[in-house]
Amino acid sequence: MSATVVKRRVRTGTGLGLVAWLAGIVFFLPTAWMALTSFHSEADAATSPPSFAASLTLDGYREFFGTGGGASPWPALINSTVASVVSTLCVLLLALPAAYALSIRPVRKWTDVLFFFLSTKMLPAVAGLLPVYLFAKNAGMLDNIWLLVVLYTSMNLPIAVWMMQSFLAEVPVAVIEAARVDGARLPTVLTRVVAPIALPGIAATALICFIFSWNELLFARVLTGVAAETAPVFLTGFITSQGLFLAKVCAASLVISLPVLAAGFAAQDKLVQGLSLGAVK
Repeated sequence: MSATVVKRRVRTGTGLGLVAWLAGIVFFLPTAWMALTSFHSEADAATSPPSFAASLTLDGYREFFGTGGGASPWPALINSTVASVVSTLCVLLLALPAAYALSIRPVRKWTDVLFFFLSTKMLPAVAGLLPVYLFAKNAGMLDNIWLLVVLYTSMNLPIAVWMMQSFLAEVPVAVIEAARVDGARLPTVLTRVVAPIALPGIAATALICFIFSWNELLFARVLTGVAAETAPVFLTGFITSQGLFLAKVCAASLVISLPVLAAGFAAQDKLVQGLSLGAVK
């Protein structure tokens, strides 16, 4: 390889690296600005142009956690945690055998099956809102956290099956056949053979389902009231007729975003491996 080609590749790699850093900074700036604003007083947060040298305070966080006499966010945070975690576990339990049937032991016209799964995501969520509301009302399940668990499971299951099918397709068939020769049944094959090999893909799928469930607002806003109120619904309560209290809203947004950020940071290696699984042979 000539020196000219090496230099050209080095310049290309450096340029791409600079572009990646620039894109990362651009995407990070709104979050950094939100975090900084959350530590300002309401008067400083409302100034235009904003003041970077304004004094820092924890008043926004005190207001969010109800120390100033407001509503406590803990019930909403607990509801979001229950709905997101339980629905994600249900999605994994249902998606793993379905993806196994479509990849390791493919059925006839399995591509049509996958397209059918994805087609369910093409329906606008607002189009199904009224039927779901009427069903929940007649069943007496309005303002019930378990209704959200069922909804989030059904909403995330198609994308989970589609993702895990591509991950499980990379599992060596010889390993599964060897386990069967040793007398392993299907549950054992799924839990002790397939799941450990496809763990990065399963982790990536679980993280995406958790994020979708945690951030969902439309159904939670319409179908819940007080008992099953989730964190995004609680956040919308800060927009009142008295105006928008920017510092408190930024503090609430940062706290509500922390579980998703923490989950993404903790599983970042599995997420990268899962999303790139099969890209390089």
